[in-house]
Amino acid sequence: MKALYSLFLVFALAALALVGAGALGMEKAFGLYIPFLAVAVFVVGFCMRVVDWGKSAVPFCIPTTCGQQESLPWIKQSTIENPSTTGGVVMRMLLEVLLFRSLFRNTKVDLHEGTKVTYSSSKWLWLGALAFHYSFLVIVLRHMRFFTEPVPGIIAGIEAMDSMLQIGAPTLYLTDLVFVAAVTYLFIRRVVVPQIRYISLVQDYFPLFLILGIALSGIFMRYFAKVDIISVKQLAMGLVTFSWNVPEGIGVIFYIHMFLVSVLLAYFPLSKLMHMGGVFLSPTRNMNCASRKFRHVNPWKFENVHYHTYEEYEDEFREKMVEKDLPVDKPLAEGAE
Repeated sequence: MKALYSLFLVFALAALALVGAGALGMEKAFGLYIPFLAVAVFVVGFCMRVVDWGKSAVPFCIPTTCGQQESLPWIKQSTIENPSTTGGVVMRMLLEVLLFRSLFRNTKVDLHEGTKVTYSSSKWLWLGALAFHYSFLVIVLRHMRFFTEPVPGIIAGIEAMDSMLQIGAPTLYLTDLVFVAAVTYLFIRRVVVPQIRYISLVQDYFPLFLILGIALSGIFMRYFAKVDIISVKQLAMGLVTFSWNVPEGIGVIFYIHMFLVSVLLAYFPLSKLMHMGGVFLSPTRNMNCASRKFRHVNPWKFENVHYHTYEEYEDEFREKMVEKDLPVDKPLAEGAE
């Protein structure tokens, strides 16, 4: 039901653009005003979330690691998994951001014969996530040709590599196929795997259906509907140069595609998609692990504030600790039992 509700919501958004830009003739609203507002919400919302995370206090050394950190000179250190220097942290972050290193190391747990727990490699999620993110990046970069004049050589080169097979006319982009396949896999995984399906919410399915709707509408527009690309570029260039104008002859499918992109941009800062910015501010990733190299003292330990010490804790619960055979520093007083 959660998946069906998300799918219905995406269909409703597409129908809204179909009626608004088609039947009601609101091309300016769906081609100019809504996209501009969505970009503003995305930029402002993204910056606010990042600033809010940046203000969060991190008084302790809390990196998430599993390797040997720098300690004694004869013990080999895992400099990437458990770095104690800034250079090591930068390398670990690069591997995490560019290659999803932690996801590559992910394992799955299975229960066999009732009580037997087994751990095995789980690389399909890593491969699907890698294909999804990099194909998405290439598609976004390719679309920059609509917002630049002349088109930078690097964008033209990316487009040429993406269409290197030259299948059909118009040219088939490889990332279109990879992107749709990756999104489909991520959705099927959420539906098929019981554990993932159990914890999945509407906000997990909605971005997948929204992104899939954007991809399918773009593919339909390129290979079947055949919109006027020159008019689309005139509209895009007008948006970035603030010389707003809606050319004639742009099909309604373009406005559906544009509206879904606008919804994704506006929804982005409010959703889990903000992990794109949050990964750089995660203290479990961006801190070096020097808990053995340096002594870390709580900077908030004010002298005029009373703390409940362990001695006081033991005095309060000593009888119950002894009753449960827990070790205590002081014996029970005579007659306390």
